[in-house]
Amino acid sequence: MTTTEWITDIALILVVFRQLREGRLDLKSFLIPLGIVAFVVRTYLDGVPTAGNDLVLVGALMGVGAVLGVAGGVYTRVRALGGDILVKAGAVSAALWVLGMGARMGFQLWVEHGGGADDVARFSVAHHITGDQAWVAAFVLMALTEVVTRLATIFLRSGLVPREQPAPAANHLLARP
Repeated sequence: MTTTEWITDIALILVVFRQLREGRLDLKSFLIPLGIVAFVVRTYLDGVPTAGNDLVLVGALMGVGAVLGVAGGVYTRVRALGGDILVKAGAVSAALWVLGMGARMGFQLWVEHGGGADDVARFSVAHHITGDQAWVAAFVLMALTEVVTRLATIFLRSGLVPREQPAPAANHLLARP
């Protein structure tokens, strides 16, 4: 793995730790993870191979990303306080995020340095996956899907949180009948 790959993978894992402490849901809450994953997509995704069962692999891993993302968004606490929406990733949300991001990182390490390249090659041949780019596309799109579905779930849930109503003006007590 290159230094850029290490930094990117670790940054994606650390994004959720930022939310372990409750904070205001704002534009930055969306832009930071979307920016990191956009960088990953632009850097590593040259296209989506469609030969053989490449699309099946891509679809399967995107499905895993969607499940992890939605579950992570569901297990993120969303509440209103003083006109702001606050979010806090719970233990389950953090674990799911680290599982998804860490699995991709672990797979890459296993293939590059752990002797997994031959196993992946045999699996690919047996299941009609055409090559490395199919795996890259599948894992990059899995990350993108996990990030987008998690953020979308949090966004949708934030719209359902009842907002506190401002207190009525105190001068109504002084009004004459």
